[in-house]
Amino acid sequence: METVTVGLGERAYDILIGNSTLPDLGTRCKALGLGTRVAIVTNPTVGAHYLAPTRNALADAGFDVSVCELPDGERYKNTDSINTIYDHLVDRRLDRGSFLVALGGGVIGDMTGFAAATFLRGIPFVQVPTTVVAQVDSSVGGKTGVNHPRGKNLIGAFHQPRLVLMDLDMLGTLPHRELLAGIAEVVKYGVIEDADFFDFLNANAKPLLALEPGVTARVVRRCCELKAQVVADDERETSGRRAILNYGHTVGHAIEAVTGYKEYLHGEAVGLGMVAAARIAHRLGRLAEAESEAQRALLERFGLPTEIPQHLDRAAIADAMGLDKKVASGKIRLILADRIGHVEMVPFSADEVRTLVKDL
Repeated sequence: METVTVGLGERAYDILIGNSTLPDLGTRCKALGLGTRVAIVTNPTVGAHYLAPTRNALADAGFDVSVCELPDGERYKNTDSINTIYDHLVDRRLDRGSFLVALGGGVIGDMTGFAAATFLRGIPFVQVPTTVVAQVDSSVGGKTGVNHPRGKNLIGAFHQPRLVLMDLDMLGTLPHRELLAGIAEVVKYGVIEDADFFDFLNANAKPLLALEPGVTARVVRRCCELKAQVVADDERETSGRRAILNYGHTVGHAIEAVTGYKEYLHGEAVGLGMVAAARIAHRLGRLAEAESEAQRALLERFGLPTEIPQHLDRAAIADAMGLDKKVASGKIRLILADRIGHVEMVPFSADEVRTLVKDL
């Protein structure tokens, strides 16, 4: 098992990465002194595979365990689902000596974290991410929240987990489309911070798609290392440093919103957003055409969509971008690359964004 630490002083925590790590969950939580009662939040898809061993690991360590099951899907990432979690916690009389375990992908992790941040003004939670997106990105960093019908993740809080336990064996039960979608977030890290990692992905696309253990472990670890450093530098996005993690997300989130969170998986939309951001950067003279094309080609190698369909209203996408969390003083701030391995935040007016988006 490998450990990556998110260095946040008294809120620091470990990311544990390995195979067959799930049985250690209970003893790890016990060592952290998280209390005696725990609610696992999951969905039926994940629960069919991993609820029983997760519950057993916690019960064997002496915890009183309950389960809150939510519907599966991005469209359920809303306040109704949060209220379902609250109802469960109230019915089970959980208190400040209790904690939550998020067993699932990014949707479950974000909602569980938000419920933990707000129930009784804050209780601990632990992440057990089961998807590529969650393992390489969303389970780390303490961003929690839910979607609003007009925009993604507009309601939320910063609330760091006490532990992130990753069992790489879980990726073997992912549907193929979910696996591919998660890899978009992996490619993102190469573009924003590590050109060598981008080259590694190009050289190891087939082994990664086959989930070869050595390659998979290296990829997950490197993504976690990069995100841990960015989060430690700028936990609450006050300096702008953490905003680079949103590369591809401004357009991607807008695509998700205008399609009602039903047409694209999150990673698929982020991949489209990355291609869009690269093309915008090239059009503005910031990024060489070859480096823009390299991003598109790598995403395509991983079987991800790289063209925004013509039937999607570009004006609606531009309007949805105006609700992005990075908007400040009326300016829509896009994360744009000037080379693979380095990005910057660039502000645009709403009219400028409409012009940039209309020809995508």
